[in-house]
Amino acid sequence: MSSEVRKAMTILYKVHNGLYVNLTNRCPCACTFCERQTRDHVSEVNDAPLWLEHEPSVEEVIAEFEKTDVTPYEEIVFCGFGEPTERLDALLEIAKYLKAHYDKPIRINTNGLGDLIWNEDITPKFAGLIDTISISLNTPDAKRYQEIVRSKFGDGSFEAMLKFAKDAKRYVPKVVLSTVETTITREEEAKCQAICDELGVTYRIRPFH
Repeated sequence: MSSEVRKAMTILYKVHNGLYVNLTNRCPCACTFCERQTRDHVSEVNDAPLWLEHEPSVEEVIAEFEKTDVTPYEEIVFCGFGEPTERLDALLEIAKYLKAHYDKPIRINTNGLGDLIWNEDITPKFAGLIDTISISLNTPDAKRYQEIVRSKFGDGSFEAMLKFAKDAKRYVPKVVLSTVETTITREEEAKCQAICDELGVTYRIRPFH
């Protein structure tokens, strides 16, 4: 990415059929594949920068929803250019607002390290608010995982992520672990499927953009 970083207050943005919420640029990982390292936006439809001038307040996020027609979107997704569980309290408060005002499923895209961020099991807080949690698995190998995601929490991150997925299943209707097609071998994908089968969650191979 160029040295000149574009910043804006892009709080809501469209990707495919979802309306995405950009809450924070903070993240405990520095993934080797992360789009943040090479570009300042994610959608080919909308090139608005996702680097934030400041983290939006709950009120600012709600104000954006109030002036947005949510009807065309299939779901609302907490994602953005950062790890959404870094702002857990704001996420939950906004999710409560969304559940009260819109008949749309809510998803969180996460690295699954929220328990390490907050030093507690955060999954019970999602009950009744979050419909899907999608967690980046990336690889079936713990050592390789740390090489790829470069978590500040170190070698325990892989097991913490798997525990988060297992615990989340008790409170969230759909839990998904994902990898990206072509980034790992078919044999590794089979191992990922076995991990998901053992945890009782869904395995998804995401398209490579």
